[in-house]
Amino acid sequence: MSCRLAKSYGFIRLLMKPRLRFPRFPADGFSAFRSCSTATRIRSMSASSSSSTNLMAGEDANSGVTVLPVVEDKYGGVMTEISHPMDPSAFSALLQSSLSTWTTQGKKGVWIKLPRQLIGLAEAAVKEGFWFQHAEKDYLMLVYWIPIEGDTIPSNASHRVGIGAFVINHRKEVLVVQEKTGRFQGQGIWKFPTGVVNEGEYIHDGSVREVKEETGVDTEFVQVLAFRQTHKAFFEKSDLFFVCMLKPLSLEINAQETEIEAAQWMPWEEYTKQPFVQNHELLRYMTAICSAKANGDYEGFTPLRVSAPDQQGNLYFNTRDLRSRH
Repeated sequence: MSCRLAKSYGFIRLLMKPRLRFPRFPADGFSAFRSCSTATRIRSMSASSSSSTNLMAGEDANSGVTVLPVVEDKYGGVMTEISHPMDPSAFSALLQSSLSTWTTQGKKGVWIKLPRQLIGLAEAAVKEGFWFQHAEKDYLMLVYWIPIEGDTIPSNASHRVGIGAFVINHRKEVLVVQEKTGRFQGQGIWKFPTGVVNEGEYIHDGSVREVKEETGVDTEFVQVLAFRQTHKAFFEKSDLFFVCMLKPLSLEINAQETEIEAAQWMPWEEYTKQPFVQNHELLRYMTAICSAKANGDYEGFTPLRVSAPDQQGNLYFNTRDLRSRH
């Protein structure tokens, strides 16, 4: 991971609040939107500026009013993605007529996806009542709720997901690191390798990757032993931290130069006696759970690839106790 600040206890996604300082784009004419619903008929509209060009906009089949081209979502709302420059004042007028039409049609949520290069149009949307739902490195998503009653728009990503890796070898030595940066820098604290699960990455895959990156040790995922949830963590987001057990497939250590000061195999008893471990309730519970698992007295959660109605995923559960009932 490049950001050690996020790695100490792991994180999902960081959504930075864009500042209300918008660049102005030249009124170089109006271009096409990328998406259009099947219920929208496409026509051309001319506009006057320093040079007159065309905007491909949609005309509502029932009212004949020019509206933004959209696709309908599954929840009674609409979404449009803008891909070419527009004059902000023309965009504002088009947005107003669109909102009026969608209100008449009984639509609910309205989503506007703006690529980074068109961020100047966000100001016009905000003035019409849109707010920032989330942002990524290459786009901003704005949203508006039409009905009078309270909105059901989901909040942006609420949690980050991280892991701590319990890797113990046949000599009952645990893999530990000292961090070169971050909150534990220069304190002489030996801790489990930790890190952030990437977008689109499963917890078990993330734990294997993090151990390899920080220590050079190859591992095989065994189980999730426990997890902790906290709130108001990095950038006020909530935090899910999964304690994972991994089996070492190699023993040679090659510590990551940018983030790890040192790494070693440490006797388990020596690790547990560290004041840092003894003085923190969370770590005392973690060591008790890890000890019980190493001794065969505790069962964690094993991932099973399963299908849901619209996607594939992993179900983590106690397979041992489930098998004992059959």
